[in-house]
Amino acid sequence: MKKAPIFVAVDTNNLKRAYQIVNLTKKYIYGAKFGLEFFCSKIGRTAIKKFKNNGIKIFLDLKLKDIPNTVYKTIKSLKDLKVDYLTIHATGGLEMMKAAKKAQMETNKNLKILAVTVLTSLNQKDLKDMGANLPIKNKVQKLTMLAHKAKIDGVVCSAHEILNVKKVSKSLKIVVPGIRITNNNIEDQKRIMNPKAALKLGATHLVIGRDITKGNIKNNITKVLESLN
Repeated sequence: MKKAPIFVAVDTNNLKRAYQIVNLTKKYIYGAKFGLEFFCSKIGRTAIKKFKNNGIKIFLDLKLKDIPNTVYKTIKSLKDLKVDYLTIHATGGLEMMKAAKKAQMETNKNLKILAVTVLTSLNQKDLKDMGANLPIKNKVQKLTMLAHKAKIDGVVCSAHEILNVKKVSKSLKIVVPGIRITNNNIEDQKRIMNPKAALKLGATHLVIGRDITKGNIKNNITKVLESLN
């Protein structure tokens, strides 16, 4: 059976719960995403190694953003984990992204680095409050241009900016969070779309959390897979 191009967001610091999420979904979807909550927990780094050794595709969502040398050294320090995907913030700038790429090439050439553009929890008003008046789609496109120039493997954006990313490059991986089967439970997300529509626009991978992990995981994954048809 072909696996769906989905990363399940393992948003917990409970190891038992993390294993449950991964074990119930790994047959059907591409991989598992671990963020700061899990990575910074007592069991985070050791558990990620175990998941990787069990053949799980690992997306480490750290959203690194700092001076270039710090990001470079941080990625070098992750060498032993041998994760498959890692996020940095595109707003860290061109030189920071180049430093990230350099660290990748020196430690794990199989690693795919993804540049986060504009968080899906933000909308135009949020950006204006931060002093950024550029429309979100234009901002995502500009950040994608910088990521492409730095030879970053792909970007993270909402489904609403996929076409803007494709204007820059059709070869970049486009990883899309903010995915909801319905609009009834958007919680802290603001720029959302359903899975089928996002893939149709050109997303290469989707990130889905609570629509899979909240409640009965087996039933939820069935609903998610049916929504793709």
